[in-house]
Amino acid sequence: MEFDRDFDARALAAQRLWRAMNERAVGPASHGLSKQRCERLRAAIQALDAHDAGGTYRIIAEALFGKKRIPDRAWKTHDLRNRTIRLVQSGLALMRGGYRELLRPKHKNK
Repeated sequence: MEFDRDFDARALAAQRLWRAMNERAVGPASHGLSKQRCERLRAAIQALDAHDAGGTYRIIAEALFGKKRIPDRAWKTHDLRNRTIRLVQSGLALMRGGYRELLRPKHKNK
């Protein structure tokens, strides 16, 4: 392990992993992400997986939001299409290294 700006986050992640592998309580998450942010990240990863598997935006939207919410017409201008595209883009950004920012603790300026 390197002693760099991410050392604390890696050490805490390693400790939490060890505790989970040994069936111990891992303790509260230290990432400070809201429930809504966690849900959006989960959706972005699911959208990325479906996109990488060759799914169209329409198919991805049906899987994420339910087929009943997807219109037969006006799909090209529907809000859920735009939302699905943004989720895929967010997933791609995470895959390209953006996930590291989630692991870094937020430092408050004094």
